[in-house]
Amino acid sequence: MKRLVRSSDRKLAGVCGGIADYFAIDPVIVRLIVIVALIATAVAPVVIGYLIAIFIIPEESEVH
Repeated sequence: MKRLVRSSDRKLAGVCGGIADYFAIDPVIVRLIVIVALIATAVAPVVIGYLIAIFIIPEESEVH
């Protein structure tokens, strides 16, 4: 069974790496999408969503 977890391949908290692992894509693509979203929005929605994801998505080490 596939689960969304924060990755050990992390730059900040592993959220983008975990999303990339879940969808089997390169983490750089997810990070670029987040950066574009930061630029395209007023920054706050993306930052708030990222912070919520940090607390909701478990770490890889907690699941295994």
